[in-house]
Amino acid sequence: MSKNIKPLTNEQLKVKAPTLFTSEPHFEVSDKYHFIPTIDVIEEIRFHNWYPVSVAVANVRDEEKEGFQQHCVRFRHFEDLLNPKDNAVELLLFNSHDRSKAFSISAGIFRFVCANGLVISDSVFEAYKIKHLGERDNDVANAVANITSIKPKLMKKIEKLESITLNQSEKESFAKSSIPLRFEEHLEINHNDLLIPHRFEDSKNDLYTVLNVIQENLLRGNISGINKETKRKFTSKEITSISKDTDVNKGLWEIAEKIALIKDCSYDSPVIAA
Repeated sequence: MSKNIKPLTNEQLKVKAPTLFTSEPHFEVSDKYHFIPTIDVIEEIRFHNWYPVSVAVANVRDEEKEGFQQHCVRFRHFEDLLNPKDNAVELLLFNSHDRSKAFSISAGIFRFVCANGLVISDSVFEAYKIKHLGERDNDVANAVANITSIKPKLMKKIEKLESITLNQSEKESFAKSSIPLRFEEHLEINHNDLLIPHRFEDSKNDLYTVLNVIQENLLRGNISGINKETKRKFTSKEITSISKDTDVNKGLWEIAEKIALIKDCSYDSPVIAA
């Protein structure tokens, strides 16, 4: 996959996700709801040298929620667009206009070799809730400034995870611990299926690579198993829910942090502060 990514223009964003341009909240939202158009926040983030590179929009069952549903925009810093490396810190903007998702900004990692988009767990970098936008009490500017300042620390953390080697038993323990993030208790799978790499570059035993292999298998599906209640076989489908994707990602990062603390006594895992 090419590392040269072109930022999305507003015209492209409007085609991919019209909900970003919604100008009022869903009619069921109370008068106390403080509405901020997502596109206004996107422009504010752009002003601080982070550019939108991808967008995801939740599917809706109720047609009246179309245009107001949950959405996620991923941004990359100007520096990383100019000089792309194997991994890039991303800024993730979450919102909805029907109160199904609070307005927030989180940190993420994009890994080019597999096009995986990781989400950093709140125990490492706590998400920012967005309530104000403007000259005073600008939550967006504060969040962007903090993520920009901790970019080097997050990259150092990735290097540390890459330096930790797992043996086969430890890799299997990681896989077993990750199963509840995706599969309910009555759904049984072979944990080793989560450790199957999909490219030569992922045939490594470091913690960061294993994290990405498990993440890809959990999110992209095609994992076979059996329903212990009905005795029927099943094959998992790709996760398309923004909330489920985020929960699985954060959960995996949390497990990786625990493994790093066990394997390396010098590993430090506090909440990263600016």
